[in-house]
Parts: sequence; structure tokens; C-alpha cells
Amino acid sequence: MIQLLWLTPLGFLVGAFGTLIGAGGGFILVPILLLLYPDKSPDTITSISLAVVFFNALSGSFAYSRMKRIDYKSGIMFAIAALPGSIIGSIITSYVQRRIFNGIFGVILVIVSVFLMVRTKKEAMKSNIVVKKGYVTRTVIDIEGVKHTFSYNPIVGIILSVFVGLISSFLGIGGGIIHVPILINVLNYPVHIATATSHFVLAAMSLSGTIVHIVDGALQSGVIQTVALSIGVLFGAQLGARISQKIHGVTIIRSLAAALALVGVRIFFMAL
Repeated sequence: MIQLLWLTPLGFLVGAFGTLIGAGGGFILVPILLLLYPDKSPDTITSISLAVVFFNALSGSFAYSRMKRIDYKSGIMFAIAALPGSIIGSIITSYVQRRIFNGIFGVILVIVSVFLMVRTKKEAMKSNIVVKKGYVTRTVIDIEGVKHTFSYNPIVGIILSVFVGLISSFLGIGGGIIHVPILINVLNYPVHIATATSHFVLAAMSLSGTIVHIVDGALQSGVIQTVALSIGVLFGAQLGARISQKIHGVTIIRSLAAALALVGVRIFFMAL
């Protein structure tokens, strides 16, 4: 009961910031869990995080759906492609030592952070639409009437989604920190559409990974923490989605990059 008093507010903050940047909050939650529960195995830590990310992504997706910012057609395709990798990643986690897990996690976060800093783009892409052979063009009109038109290679999107599913479930972060940069920098998504669509894909990826951990028993010792954190993220995600309407896309990307760098360095040094 005592854990509910501080884990639920923590979940609220994780849900708000995670939804704001479209990352699900797992990249924040895993480092915190690693610090709070040094005796728990990597598969238990990732199982708690994935379950919480699922509830965060589910709540955030409902909020973004009301804003009409989700590219459902592409999102469903990416989610299906990510499922096999998500299941495999959840299984692999149980075979990795805690110290090695920390080192891998930290390095990946820093790499993604640097990539975002170097490749930060402005949100307005309507005047620079790249259409090549084999590309598909998507148009999303949000609730405010803003028209977002962009074009991407679906084959590249599917292949990268498989990778995102694998690495996200392996690390227990849900995949948003990797998927959002890919949508923006590789698939030419406008920032706000990328964060919303990523959240939609996150719900499917994190659910499949969570189911694997429920079946293998990894989540059994983290049920209390999962429930407490999930209560918080359900409400925090709604706040994060609302705040995103008032923040410029570039600010969202830079916030994501800064958070990744800080967390990545901290976790990496835990492995030394």
C-alpha cells in the first residue's frame, strides 16, 4: 500500500512526459526501476515497464485519436511488422545478465540522443514532400483542420518496425524513443503525427511483450509495482497529449534527445 503513495505519482509523471514526446515513458521508467530495485532481474524490470508502457500507450492513443493525429493505415502495418520482433525480444531478455543489460541500454540511449540532436528537423514538411517510385503518400487532417501530407517508403518502414519491436521489448522501453526518430527522420513524418502514430504502434508492441512475460512468469514478482504505476500513467498520458498541442515539434524532439542523453549516461555508468 505504501508503494502506491509514490509509485502512482511517479507513473503520472512518466505517462505525461512519455506521451508528450511519443516515447511511452519506458526509457524513463526502466532506469528508475533499475535504481530502485537492484536485486530484480532484467526480465522482471522489463516486464513491469512493458506492462506500464502498454497502459500509457493505450491511454495516450485514445487522447491522440480524439485529436485525429494518428495515421491508422500505416500504424496498423507497422504494428503487425513489429509483433514478431517484440515477442523474440521479450524472450531474449531472460538470458542476459543485469550488468550487460545496463551497458547495452545506456549506449543505445546515448546513440539515439546524438542522432536526434544532429538530425533535428522542423515540423513543417508540407512544402518539401519527397515522392519516389514505390513511395506512398499519406494525408492526415487533425481536429484543428491542419493538413499534414507526407510520403515514405513502406518497405523501409516495415523492416525498421521489425527491428524496433525486437530492441524495444528486449530493453523494456516500448520502442517509442527509437520509433519516433525513425518516423521523423527516415519516413518523413511530421513531428506531431509521428508521436501520435508511434503511441498507437506502441500499444500493440508493448501488449505482445507483456503477454510473453505473463506466460513465462517474469511479471509475477512485479504485479504491485505494475498496478501502482499503471494507475498513474493512465491519467498522465491524457495530460501529456493535451500539452503536446501547445508545444512546437522541434521542442518535443529536443526534449526527447536531452532526456535520452541524461538517462543513457547514468545507466551506462551503472554497468561499469
